[in-house]
Amino acid sequence: MSAPAPAAPRSRRDADGLAVASFVLGLVGLLVMNLLLGPTAIVMALVALARSTARRARALLGLALGVADLVVLACLVTADDTVSWGFGG
Repeated sequence: MSAPAPAAPRSRRDADGLAVASFVLGLVGLLVMNLLLGPTAIVMALVALARSTARRARALLGLALGVADLVVLACLVTADDTVSWGFGG
């Protein structure tokens, strides 16, 4: 009988994927859907960091970009007095 594969490599690979996904979502969230993508990037980055990702810097960037998404949204909301905004002007 062969022993089951250890769960650590899969967990780390999943954490690495979460780190990359949080970075991408945070980056895209700067332009569109800040309210949805910002918190999602933050949660994914925190989960990746909790699972000891090998891509720690990418997870931290995802966390920072998620926070930046919410800051950009707050600035745009205070400037326009509305939650919806666009590039048109």
